[in-house]
Amino acid sequence: MKIYLVGGAVRDELLGRPIVERDYVVVGATPAIMIKQGYKQVGKDFPVFLHPETHDEYALARTERKSGQGYGGFICDFEQSITLEQDLFRRDLTVNAIAKANDGQLIDPYRGQDDLNNRILRHVGPAFSEDPLRILRVARFAARYEHLGFTIADSTMTMMANMVSRGELKTLTQERVWLEIEKCLADGAIEHFTTTLDQLGALADVQPLLIGWNVQECTQLKKLLMRLPHSHPHYKIIQFCLWLYDTPSDKLKALEQTLKIPSRYAVALRDFCEHKACFIPSVSAQQLLTLFDRIDLWRRPERFDLLLEIIAFSQYNNPSLIALIKEAAANTRAIDVQAIIAAGFCGAQIKTQLTQQRLSTLKTTFN
Repeated sequence: MKIYLVGGAVRDELLGRPIVERDYVVVGATPAIMIKQGYKQVGKDFPVFLHPETHDEYALARTERKSGQGYGGFICDFEQSITLEQDLFRRDLTVNAIAKANDGQLIDPYRGQDDLNNRILRHVGPAFSEDPLRILRVARFAARYEHLGFTIADSTMTMMANMVSRGELKTLTQERVWLEIEKCLADGAIEHFTTTLDQLGALADVQPLLIGWNVQECTQLKKLLMRLPHSHPHYKIIQFCLWLYDTPSDKLKALEQTLKIPSRYAVALRDFCEHKACFIPSVSAQQLLTLFDRIDLWRRPERFDLLLEIIAFSQYNNPSLIALIKEAAANTRAIDVQAIIAAGFCGAQIKTQLTQQRLSTLKTTFN
C-alpha cells in the first residue's frame, strides 16, 4: 500500500500558495485494509476514508467509466490493481494530476509541472468531455489564477465549447451550478469567471441574466472588487450583489427559484437591486421611509447594515450620504412607541402617529 498527496494541495504548494486542504490517494489497498488501520469510510459511490487523527480524506485509486449523462453518470473501478498513473489520468487538468510521495518525490506523468511553469490550464485527456461540471471548474480555476497569468489552453477551450453546444451543462443540477459559483465568489474573481463562460457560449445555461456581458462590465466590476478586502465578513455576498447589480425586480424571484441560492444571498441582492436608487443626494424623506419599511429596519437592522456595506463598495458609493442616511435611520429607530401610547394614542392611531414622527424626523435632514 502506497499513499500520495494529490490534486490541489500539490498544485498550490508548487505555486507557493497556502494549502487549504489535503487530499490523498491510496494505491494497492482495499476498503477492508483501510478500515483495519483505523480509517473511517465516508464515501458512498466510491471508497473515501477519513484519517483517524488528521481527518484528511484518503481515496482509493480508481478509474471511471461513463455510464450516463451529467456529473454523476459514472461507474467507478477501485480494484486493488489500479495504478497511480491510471488514477491521475481521470483528473481534469494536468496541473491537478501531480502526486507527491511521502519522500517528496513528484509523480507527474502528464507534465503538469510544465503547464504550471507555462501558466496553462490544460485537460489531461479525452475523458474530460464526459463531465460537464469540469467546464465550471476550469472557468473557476481560470478566474482564481488569472492574477498569476494563467490562461486556458486553446484545445481545452475548444473541447469545452463543444460540450456547451451539445447541451452538456443542462444536465447539471442548479445546486451543483450554485456550488461552483459560490466557490468562485470565495476566490474573488467572479468577473473573469463570467467572461470565460461568455467566451464558451455558456452564460445562457449558467446565468442567463448576464447574456450580453461585455468588456466594459467586466472592467467596471473588477475595479469595484479591487476595493473589497478578502477579509470582509460579507465578502461573497457583496461580490454576488455587485455581479448581478442590474437584475430587474421581476427577475429576482425567478433567479432565486432557478439558481437555488441561499436566502441570505437572495435577500441581500433583492434589497440592493430594489433600493440602490435611494442612495443619491436628491433622495426624499418619503423615499427613505419607504426603504426603511420595506427592508424592515425596525425589526431587522442588520439587513439595513448589510445594504449599506454593499452600497459602500458599489458604483453608488457616496460616503457622506451613506453616513447621513445611517444617522437618519438611527434617529427614526430611536422614536419611542411607548411615549406615543402614553400620549393617549391607541389602536390604528399608534401606527399613524409613529409613521408621522418618523417622516418628520427624516424631513429635518432630507427635504
